[in-house]
Amino acid sequence: MPDWNELLEQNAAAYARVAIDNIGREFPNGFYHAMSGPDDVPGLPRDVTPVFYGSYDWHSCVEMHWLLVRLLRTAREFVPADEVEATLDRQFDPGALAAEAATIVGPHSRAGRPYGWGWALMLVHEVSGLVAQAAGTDLGAAAERWQAALGPLADVITNCYTEWLPKATYPVRYGVHLNSAFGLSRALPHALDRSAAGDDRLVVAIDAAARAWFAGDRDYAASWEPSDVDFLSPALVEAELMAALLGPEQFPDWLSGFLPGIGDRSPANLFRVAIVSDSSDGQIAHLHGLNASRAWCWRRIAASLPPGDDRVEIANAAAVEHAEAALPHVVGDHYMVEHWLAAYAVLLLT
Repeated sequence: MPDWNELLEQNAAAYARVAIDNIGREFPNGFYHAMSGPDDVPGLPRDVTPVFYGSYDWHSCVEMHWLLVRLLRTAREFVPADEVEATLDRQFDPGALAAEAATIVGPHSRAGRPYGWGWALMLVHEVSGLVAQAAGTDLGAAAERWQAALGPLADVITNCYTEWLPKATYPVRYGVHLNSAFGLSRALPHALDRSAAGDDRLVVAIDAAARAWFAGDRDYAASWEPSDVDFLSPALVEAELMAALLGPEQFPDWLSGFLPGIGDRSPANLFRVAIVSDSSDGQIAHLHGLNASRAWCWRRIAASLPPGDDRVEIANAAAVEHAEAALPHVVGDHYMVEHWLAAYAVLLLT
C-alpha cells in the first residue's frame, strides 16, 4: 500500500498551483446557455458567473475552489498558504457569490444538476470544516467570511435539490455529470451539516431518493463498464453512496448482493485500469478521471467493510492500481485533463 499522506504532501503544492491558475483562466470555456430568443445573448463567462468562470466550465471551477480549501485543511504546510488564502478571499466576494446564487435559480439552473450542485455543496461543507478547524486564528476568521458569503448559494442549491428529488422517479446511472449517485454523494456531507443545525430537509430527501433507487439493486451489470466518455464508475459511485447511507451493519450484505463477484475480482472490467488513447480529446480524457475516481471509490469501499472481510485487501489493491494509472496525469498533461483532474486526485488522497 502506498503512503497516501506522503503522496499528498509531495504533490499538494503542484495541485494548488494548478487550481490557482485554472480558476483565473477564462478561455477556452465550455459555457452553457440555452437561448430563449434572438436577444438572449450572454456576456462573457465572468459577466454571468463572476466567481466560477474559469477552469473551462462552471463545475470544474467549483471543484478547483474546493480543492484549495481542502488543501488548506489537510496539507496547509505543503502549499503556498498565503497565496491560497488571498486567492480565496478575492474569489469569495459576497456580491459575486450572490450573483452566482441568482444564476442557479435562473432559467438555466438545471445545467448544474446534480453534478455542479453537489460539488458546490461540497465546497460549502469544506469551508465549514475549515471554520471549525481554524477557530480563533486569522485563517478561521477568513473562513467565517467565506462561509457567510457562500450561504445564499448553499441555500438555493439545497432548495433545488429538495424540489427536484421527489420528482426524480428514476436515477441516471451512466458515468458522467448526470450520474445520480455521485451527485447525491457530493451533497450528503452538507446535508448532514444542515441536519445537525436543525434543517433535515436535504438529508431526508437524499436518503429517500437513494433508498428508492438503489437499495434493491442486485447483480449489477458492471461488466458493461466503462463507456468511452466515463469519468465515474456507475457501479462504484453507487456503492460509495450506499456505504455512507447504510452504515457498517447493512452495507457489507448490500454490497454482496450488488457486486457479488468482488471476492473473485469480477467482473474483470471493474478492476482493469482504463486506457486513455488521446488526452487532448476532452471526452476520451475523461477516462483519466475514471481511473482516479475508481481509486477513490475502492478506498472508500475498503474502509466501509469490517476488518477481516476478504474484500478489503482486494478493494485496496484495486485502489492502488487505478491511482498509479491516474496520478501521473494530474499535472502537466493537456488542458482537457488539467482543468479538472486535480480535484479527483485530492479526493482520492484525502
